Formats: sequence, structure tokens, C-alpha cells
Amino acid sequence: MQTSAGRQDRHEYPTHWEADVVLRDGGTARIRPITVDDADRLVSFYEQVSDESKYYRFFAPYPRLSAKDVHRFTHHDFVDRVGLAATIGGEFIATVRYDRIGPGGLPASAPADEAEVAFLVQDAHHGRGVASALLEHIAAVARERGIRRFAAEVLPANTKMIKVFTDAGYTQKRSFEDGVVRLEFDLEPTDRSLAVQRAREQRAEARSVRRLLAPGSVAVVGVGRTPGGVGRGVLGNIRDAGFTGRLHAVNKAFPDELKEIDGVPARRSVRDIDGPVDLAVVAVPAERVPEVVAECGEHGVQGLVVLSAGYAESGPEGRERQRELVRHARAYGMRIIGPNAFGIINTSEEVRLNASLAPELPRPGRIGLFAQSGAIGIALLSRLHRRGGGVTGVTGVSTFVSSGNRADVSGNDVIQYWYDDPDTDVVLMYLESIGNPRKFTRLARRTAAAKPLVVVQGAGSAPQGHAVRATQLSHATVSALLRQAGVIRVGTITELVDAGLLLARQPLPGGPRVAILGNSESLGQLTYDACLAEGLRPQRPLDLTTAATAADFRRALSQALADDACDAVVVTAIPAIGEGSPGDAELAEALRSAAAAAPSKPALVVHVELGGLAEALSAAASTAPNRPTDRTPGAGAAQPSPSAVPVQADTARGGSRLIPAYPAAERAARALAEAVKYAQWRREAADPGRVPEYDDIDEKGAAELIGGLLERGQGLTLGSEETCALLGKYGIHVRRALPAPTPDTAAGAARTLGYPVALKATAPHLRHRADLGGVRLDLADEEQLRRAYAELTELFGNPEELRPIVQSMAPRGVDTVVRAVIDPAVGAVLSFGLAGAASQLLGDMAHRLVPVTDREATSLVRSIRTAPLLFGWRGSTPVDTPALEELLLRVSRLVDDHPEVVAVTLEPVVVAPHGVSVLGATLRLAPPPARDDLGPRTLPAY
Repeated sequence: MQTSAGRQDRHEYPTHWEADVVLRDGGTARIRPITVDDADRLVSFYEQVSDESKYYRFFAPYPRLSAKDVHRFTHHDFVDRVGLAATIGGEFIATVRYDRIGPGGLPASAPADEAEVAFLVQDAHHGRGVASALLEHIAAVARERGIRRFAAEVLPANTKMIKVFTDAGYTQKRSFEDGVVRLEFDLEPTDRSLAVQRAREQRAEARSVRRLLAPGSVAVVGVGRTPGGVGRGVLGNIRDAGFTGRLHAVNKAFPDELKEIDGVPARRSVRDIDGPVDLAVVAVPAERVPEVVAECGEHGVQGLVVLSAGYAESGPEGRERQRELVRHARAYGMRIIGPNAFGIINTSEEVRLNASLAPELPRPGRIGLFAQSGAIGIALLSRLHRRGGGVTGVTGVSTFVSSGNRADVSGNDVIQYWYDDPDTDVVLMYLESIGNPRKFTRLARRTAAAKPLVVVQGAGSAPQGHAVRATQLSHATVSALLRQAGVIRVGTITELVDAGLLLARQPLPGGPRVAILGNSESLGQLTYDACLAEGLRPQRPLDLTTAATAADFRRALSQALADDACDAVVVTAIPAIGEGSPGDAELAEALRSAAAAAPSKPALVVHVELGGLAEALSAAASTAPNRPTDRTPGAGAAQPSPSAVPVQADTARGGSRLIPAYPAAERAARALAEAVKYAQWRREAADPGRVPEYDDIDEKGAAELIGGLLERGQGLTLGSEETCALLGKYGIHVRRALPAPTPDTAAGAARTLGYPVALKATAPHLRHRADLGGVRLDLADEEQLRRAYAELTELFGNPEELRPIVQSMAPRGVDTVVRAVIDPAVGAVLSFGLAGAASQLLGDMAHRLVPVTDREATSLVRSIRTAPLLFGWRGSTPVDTPALEELLLRVSRLVDDHPEVVAVTLEPVVVAPHGVSVLGATLRLAPPPARDDLGPRTLPAY
């Protein structure tokens, strides 16, 4: 029999089991395998566990571990016996282990697939969700080692541990015998276990961001002794904003006698601060940051905002420095915003935090703002702040995060926070890159169902310093998938602000019908044309003439809002001259009162920025009670931004409703069009449809076929017969084609298939290129076939180069292409378009994430610009789109059920008035990319 020591080396140390996790309270811990080097740590950990917890673990008083216990709990073979520890600062705070067992509960090896599992958590860390996180990770390890079921014996009084198991969401069996509760549960993830895991992820990540944005105390490290410098400036910004917590200035160069600087307590080290510090803002040279991180970690600081530069943005050496920064901070349970960050802002009256380089605290409001770039963050804050051209009044900023290199805290984390933040109604994000597109898409879909999420995404390569997963998909494809997830994708920061203003305080439109009214016929016509260009359905503008009074505007707007034939109203206004013309304040009040009477429809204003209407609209907002005085950040933006007038009306989110005003008709129409599309997505998301079942799908047979094929190698493009066989398991039938290396074999193939037939060259440069003449259709007899064969060989060369095939003719219809690919960053994507120039030259392809529902298949077919060709364009016969949608759903099921199918192309797919014909198919198999979204919760590895 092999001894424990002999089995220790059965597997090398599994570094891929190491992971950083966010705990329930927002702190972090590191999970890693326990090794023989951990004996002292284990003993120290056990000494800090209460007698009660020890009793619950061992079912008897167990004051200390024996040498034999320490050996057993630190010597593992990483297969049949595995131990994991959660650590903070390098010290154990919790442990979990499993031992593989066979019949009768005796130790066993594979193929036994059951293991006994047990936990121990330090009492000081109870309630932090440590055991739940460890359970996720030990379950993933067990599945990797062929274990399918856990068993645990727990004393009935140990209700906390019983709850850890029962709340996990796995399929369980529970029994009670000899005074012990025995729990058995399968480790295969279920819909409920994934839902539990993701709900815990959301709560933990949201709390980790909340600890950064709402600290009770802040230390600025790197405050200069003389005015100027980043540290001194940020200290002043925090102080001047009226931060409600405790503030400290730190610089190791302060003389011992210095007790205050700028009225703020001064200390030489974070260690010298009396009381806890929740957040440290770090503004020291990069080479001094490790020392500061250690001081903060030892003092119990919860998080860091690192403004210091000199990290991954500066090259390979800086990239390694950044990795070490993250590892160092996480070892102490701290999260990081940055490095190279612009800072964070929270305008809540309970916090009033401006830990950023922005010289002024923005107006409080309902917009959450995230920017990876500091420069873009400055521009956005400026536009959202300017009195005469920004989001005024209550439509200001709730919180702002500029992540810099986003080495740790990313846009995904901040979305988790904003998802259920009661102070944020709209989320605006400027993203230079998306580090984890699969997770971002999942979070965006959930968030967009609750509140608008507007995104500008850079189209270029990721900036230096951003860790980004490689994707094979184009920028346009990723953008389309984000739109499918409910993200409002805009192209510029101007459009970001425009859409944010409309969505922050106006109701969503019920449809695309737009009423236009105003005192300028020309401006009304420009607005009408702009609405048409954005796909809206505008009514003919109502011209009130330049003689219109404020009462005329109020009456016309009231009538338009009451009209069931319109979903939104755009008011156009130019300054009028002469007696009786409404003043700016009078006109603003007229619009306010009319909109207040119809709070269910959005209203917008397009104004010529002459005279004082924009100022009047802004002034009306700025006179609201308890509103800060107007202050403009130092950095400005060149373009004018929209303005707003408050309308006192109750809305679903409370507070005053604002009418946004835009200086150009195009900007108003674009913002309204985005709101219309988002409202439509919200309605459809409420009933997303279902993934249909088909009785003729042979999932088991397909799996067996795939398994046999993959035994040949790691990556495999299937031959024609194998492709047809696998597709046939899912009810996808490819029209038969036979090789024709000679005229005689072509004639024989045609007799087998039956006339009429098609003769096609399948050489790579001619495949799917009917425009080059490599296809001959409707060959009715052998004479025509032989003549076509001779023409092809004369034009393009010998048969060995042409690779001709003969295929029976399909019914005439519209040629389309269906593709599916598994992208390592995004996941499985289904794409559809018309075959030929439409998809190749114009990029007219639509995309959906797999699995696709019946409703999504319907919208996919209708999403391409050339979709009218499928529905009887210019008198043509409509084709069988329900059959096409069924084909799309079957392809979606294939790649969803079998992730080894990494690429499928059906081209061409001829959609006839009755039925579809798949004329060509290619299929590639490979081991599927790792699905980290199905594994345990982890932070990105560094």
C-alpha cells in the first residue's frame, strides 16, 4: 500500500487553483492549496479558533492539533485528498478539505466519485462569506479530479455551516442519524447554484466598491509640504468638497513637530493615525508605493486609490510593477482603483467625497459615471457640470470612478455597485477596453433591465496597462452583442451626455412616433429630417409662427402630449423679437407646466443658441432649493452641451423631472432614437422567449460522434460526410453533392442525383463566388452538363485545381449565410446575413449570443439592412422565414449543447418560398475554451 508521503507527489502543486476572491463584506482573500510548508500557519490559525468552533469541527473538545493532525492536514496528494486555505496577509483565516471515500465511507481512489468535505473558519471572520467562497472553489477542484458528490456530517447546533451547504443551490439529500445531520449533494452546477453564485458575486463586488466610494475616513499619502503637487491638490479637493468623514494628510518627510497642514491632521505614516482608515489615496512616486501599501495593509485600510503613474502604461517593467502592486494589496484584503487613476467622487450629502484631480465637486444628481481615461473623465465632468451647457440641477452626478489602468477594480465591479444603488438612475461609461466581455455582457443585460446603461467604447487597440482578453470578433460584432444585451451604444462623449440627459429624468417613449412643434418652420423641418434619418416616425411639424406666445407653446405642447398618435414631442424654439414675444423665463415656465400635466411621455427642446433661452432653462433648474452654487471645473469642452428645465412632477424615481434642451436637431433626434430603441429592448426583455425543444435532435448521438472524432487530434476541420452526419443529428440536412473529377463522373453523379443539377467549382478562390463564373445552374441533361464542364475547365484550369462537384438543384430563393463561432472572450455567437457582397463587402451581418431564443431568432433575421429582400421587396415573393428561424435555432442548440463545435458555417442557405436548403457546410471541432463564468467566483488573475 502506498503511504501518504509517497502519494504526496502524485501531482505537482496546482497553481491554477490559486485565486483571489471578494468576500461578502467587500474585502478580499486569497484561496490556495495547503502544502507541507504551512504547518506553522495551520497551528497558529487553529489556536485562534474558539473552543465552540473546534467542537463543531471535530464533534468533541479538541483544544490543540497533534503532530499527526498537522501532518495529515498539510500533506495532500491534490487528487484524493485536497486542502484549501483562505488567507489574508499570508495568514490562514479558514480551511476546507475533502477526502475521497468509497463504499462505507472508507478512504478510496478513483474511480470512486464521492468525497467527505469539512470546513473550519476563524471566529473573527464568521459572517464574511468565507465558507461559501471556499465551497465554490473546493467543489470546482473536486469536479476537476472526477468527484461528483460531496458528503458532510454536521452537528445540528452548527446551524451556520448547515446553512452554507443548504444555501449553495446544489441538488441535496439530507438525513439525520446518531445525533448528526448528514448532507449529500451533487457537484454538477444547477441553474439555482449558478443563480446563488452570481447573486453573491453581485453583493460582494457591490460592497467592495461601496467601501471605496463611501469611506468613513480617508488618508492622502504623499501630501507635499509646500503648495502644489498631486497629493496636496487632492487633499484640498477632499477638504473643500466638505467630506463628512475624518481626513488625514500623510508624508514621511513631515517634521515631527508638524501637526496640521491646510487644517488637516498631519502624520508621517499611516501607522501613526489613531483609529481606522477606510480609504488611502496614494500620490507618491511608483517606487515608494510598495512601502505605502504595506503600511496601509498593516493598519487595516480597506481600499486604495492609486494616482501614481509609472506602471503598465510605461512598458514591460511598469507592467510587472503593476502586477506586484495588485498581488501586494490583495494579500492584505484591499482593493485598488488605478494605478494611474484620476480618482473617485461621491456627491451624496452623507459622504461628499472628491478624492480626484477635479478641482470642484460636481452637482449632485442621478447619473453614475465611469471613465477609464482621466482626460475623458475631465471632459465628461465638465460637460455635466457647466451651468449654461450641461446637465443641470438634479441631473448631475451621483458617483464617478476613473479607473486608470484598472488593474483591479473595473467597469464590471462598478456596474455591480450601480445595479442596486438607489442614488443612481442612469449609468454612463467610457470604456477604452473591455477586460472580460462575457461577464460585462451578462452584467449589462441585468443592469439594463433595471436602468439605462449608455456606453462609448474606443474602437482601437487597448491602451497600455489594460489587461484585455483576446477576442476574434470585430469591434462591430462586439458592439452588436452589447446592444443585444440592452447597452445603449453611442459613438462620442457628446452623444453620451445627450442620451444621459434625456434618460435621467424623462420617461421612456412608448414608440417611435414623434410630434414636432415650434416657432420656426425651418428648424421644424430640420428636426423632421433628423428624426427620419434616425429611424423615427415624425409627424409633419406644427408651425406656431414667430408670433407664438408662451401660452401658444403651452397649449400646443399639451395637445401633442395628450395625442394618442404620438409617443414623444420635440419642441423647436428660436428667439423672437418684438412686443408680445415670450421671454425666456416665460417660455420655460410654459413648457414646464405643459409637461407636468403629462408625465408619461418624453418632451425635448431644440433651440437656436441665440438670446437667453438656454440660460433661462438652466437658471430655472439652478434656482431649485438647496442647490450648490455654480462652479466650473478647470477643464472645459469645446462643444455646447444640452441644457435642462425642471418640471415639478412625480416620477417613478422621485424628484423633479427635467426637459432636456439641445442646440442641434440632429443631437436631439439621435438621443430620442436611442431612448426609443432602449424602450423597445426593455419591452422585449420582459418576455425574451424560449429555447425550443425538437424531438428529432439526437444530443447523445452527437456527443458520441464528437468524442470519436476528437480522438484524432486537438483541432479538426471535418470532411463533408462527417459534417453532414453531425449536422444531421440536429435535424440540419445538407443537400447532397458528389465529387466530379472528370466529365464522366460528373455525368454519373447527375444520374444518381437526378436532373436538373448544378456544377460548382469548390477551389478556395472560387468557392461561394458565383460572380466569378465558377457555378453553372439548372443543367437539365447530360449534354448541358458536359458543355458546362468543358467551359469551366477552359476558363479556370484543370479539374484538380477546380475541385468540381455536382449537386441537385434547390428551389430558387434568397441566398443567405449562417455562422456560429465560440470566441474565447465573448462565448458562442450566432451570425446571419445574406450571402455574397451584402455580408462580405458591406458587413451586413447580425449577431446574437448563444443560446438563442425563438424571439431572438425572429429579430436576428430582421436585423440586417437587407432584410426586406426576405419579405417581398419590390414585388418579389416572400420567402419562408419561419423555416430559416428554425434552422438558426437548431444551429444555436448544436453549439450550445456541444462547446467542442467551435465553428460552423452554412453557406449558402437558400431560403425559398417554402423551406430552406443548405447547399454547403463546414464544421470545426476542438476542445472548448475554458468557461470561467461557470466556475467559482474569482478576481482576475495577476
